[in-house]
Amino acid sequence: MVNYKRTLGILAAAVVLAKAANAANKPGTGLLGEWPQWRGPLATGVAPLARPPVFWSETNNILWKIPLPGKGHSTPIVFGDSVFVTVASPVGDAQKPVYDNAPGTHDNLPVTHRHEFAVLSIHRLNGAIRWKKVLREEFPHEGGHETGSLASNSPVTDGQLLYAFFGSRGLYCLDLQGELKWQKSLGQMQTHHAHGEGSSPVLHGDKLIICWDHEGESSLQALDKKTGREIWKIARDEKTSWSTPLVVEHEGKAQVVVSATKRVRGYDLATGAMLWECAGLSRNVVSSPVAGHGMVFAGNSYDWQAMLAIRLSGAKGDITATDKVAWRLNRLTPYVSSPLLYENTLYFLRHNQNVLSRLEPVSGKPRGEPLRLEGLRDFIFASPVAAQGRLYITARDGSTAVLRHDTENALLAVNRLDDVFSASAALANRELYLRGERFLYCIREP
Repeated sequence: MVNYKRTLGILAAAVVLAKAANAANKPGTGLLGEWPQWRGPLATGVAPLARPPVFWSETNNILWKIPLPGKGHSTPIVFGDSVFVTVASPVGDAQKPVYDNAPGTHDNLPVTHRHEFAVLSIHRLNGAIRWKKVLREEFPHEGGHETGSLASNSPVTDGQLLYAFFGSRGLYCLDLQGELKWQKSLGQMQTHHAHGEGSSPVLHGDKLIICWDHEGESSLQALDKKTGREIWKIARDEKTSWSTPLVVEHEGKAQVVVSATKRVRGYDLATGAMLWECAGLSRNVVSSPVAGHGMVFAGNSYDWQAMLAIRLSGAKGDITATDKVAWRLNRLTPYVSSPLLYENTLYFLRHNQNVLSRLEPVSGKPRGEPLRLEGLRDFIFASPVAAQGRLYITARDGSTAVLRHDTENALLAVNRLDDVFSASAALANRELYLRGERFLYCIREP
């Protein structure tokens, strides 16, 4: 959720809260203490007042490390003194493997077990599991890609209610004590190549936004966050996408921006009416858009590399061939990870590789040559995050590069942990949360 007119006021209020929190050394202070959704409090990947550490290892600056009962690539969210994660855990005896038969299937995992789909609430200061709520148990209809998971949609909270979305397994609203308030089935997705599901729900005001793009009937819908009642639902002429919608407030009006194969589109949050659309991306859109400086930035990299910078002012109808597209890029663009917008720099990774680009967001001009991140050896699926004048980029091999956010982007550290990481990090107060395929880490200096 992005409201740039209010950002300075929010930050000023957060500074007051920060002083009290620092004195008591306690979490739970708005922008300082929370990471309530995918891509953080501003949906840009930035935690404006967090102060995570620079250095860590398996034996250094680990406040706690706990085993997880199931695999998932959803980002942990943080609110108050709790961390919430979604998991998909195999249960019961193995059954005869069921293989996906979707056209073009490759590198898929067979389904061999029933799974529990659950939310965990974890004590932020000691890692104790407060509660586990199993929301669904079923035999999944597809196994997904070998690098994917059955719990890749990140949860979201407004501090009172928590929303967990498992795609074909349903949407669930809980209070922060784990009591189920309502649930809703949206049907069964048939994703491209049966590679799984991943778009996360988004909150804004009284609305919960869900994108349902797949090989069947795609849609975007807004639900009443308190009841699950449908407010509006718009059909979308789209194929499978895994990107998360972005709510942007521009010129006093909130709109939902969705990045996908055929078009990047903006919709009126109040009614669902489409405001504008722009072609230019390729298939298999995974990377989520970011917004700032009166613009939206969306990119992907599959059939070809593409990034679009869209001016929101006056955007109406099909803007593909208009000056509302401020600039385009056809190289170095991201595939799975999403861009990071930090102050006056747009950062993004080349495909899934360890090459970092830096652009001036309004003009699209490079801020120096692309940087190869030495020390990151494996694929990078996690999206970059930032705080305290630093960037944090985590690779699947367990290594995280920490870079200075300045004109040089000097490498400050490469930290390694013994797990495989696809989930994006969460930053809150003095902590950095990294969710691996086996463990959840809370990283913090003493």
